[in-house]
Amino acid sequence: MNALPRLDFIWPQLLWLLLLLPLLVLLYVWLLHRRKKVTVRYANLALVREAIGRSAGWRRHLPPMLMGLALATLILASARPTALLSLPSQQETIILAMDVSGSMRANDVQPNRLVAAQEAAKAFIAALPRNVRVGVVQFAGTAAAVQLPTHSREDVVAAIDRFQLQRGTATGSGIVLSLATLFPEAGIDLSQITGQRAMPRAADASPSPDFVPVEPGSYGSAAIIMLTDGRATTGPDPLEASRMAAERGVRVYTVGIGTKEGETISFEGWSMRVQLDEESLKSIAQITHANYFYAGTAEDLKRVYESLSTRIALERKETEISALLAALGALLMLSAAGLSIWWFGRIA
Repeated sequence: MNALPRLDFIWPQLLWLLLLLPLLVLLYVWLLHRRKKVTVRYANLALVREAIGRSAGWRRHLPPMLMGLALATLILASARPTALLSLPSQQETIILAMDVSGSMRANDVQPNRLVAAQEAAKAFIAALPRNVRVGVVQFAGTAAAVQLPTHSREDVVAAIDRFQLQRGTATGSGIVLSLATLFPEAGIDLSQITGQRAMPRAADASPSPDFVPVEPGSYGSAAIIMLTDGRATTGPDPLEASRMAAERGVRVYTVGIGTKEGETISFEGWSMRVQLDEESLKSIAQITHANYFYAGTAEDLKRVYESLSTRIALERKETEISALLAALGALLMLSAAGLSIWWFGRIA
């Protein structure tokens, strides 16, 4: 069984008011005792029983008990409690940045890495809430936005089906172009991803002078999911690109596909050793406050995307629940007053 969410309080000093509740209980007991003393003054006990009537027994105590619970709940609400809850995500846009380098033809993931990635991505898209827009960026030696963010699942699936294998792996280019797709008005410099060239210096990927960085992972309206099977061989430094994403608060979830040992494959007359660069992928996810996932088989990849779809649909975050407790307190108070009027004809 899951434990109840732990409560924290923004104004915990108000919890001292809970000490008043035992005093109210003592006051109630004293009033009951005083009433008994008054009733013994009646000469005719039959008149006493008739006066008490149906009000005797447990029903006499239930409205005061509900009123006490209401006061306790309202005091808790006044202290502004917060709890870590799973709530519908506010993310509106997802960018799938997918590797289409020649190494994706390796068949260590059946039927091969590219086909497995395509099928898993399409299943992931089908599971997303309909209000989430999805865009697709493919990257190999360079990167290209093959589908701008859209609500049309058919257009996204068609873009994924059109993938063509190419040479090179520019992981950093995939991240930078994904950011430019998310923020088309931000003036992100795309010159660094237009061709094959050496890794740029950190200054080449720096933001414009008027750009104000935000807390990493704080941008809740979008996320990037990047799938790749190899280390970067060209384009911008992936870690510098991930810092660009972190400065904009965008999380980059990384998925590594293929065997960790690597494999030798042939592509367009080239023979190459393809090996997963897990350390870089983990660093990208860590820098952007996201997560890294390893998928060694097609079934692993499917489970990864299922997990990601759950993360996108629901997110756990610290939420103030004062209004919820205030509503509960009001309901308890109305219940106490209603039962008292129903049973005794007055608010006792």
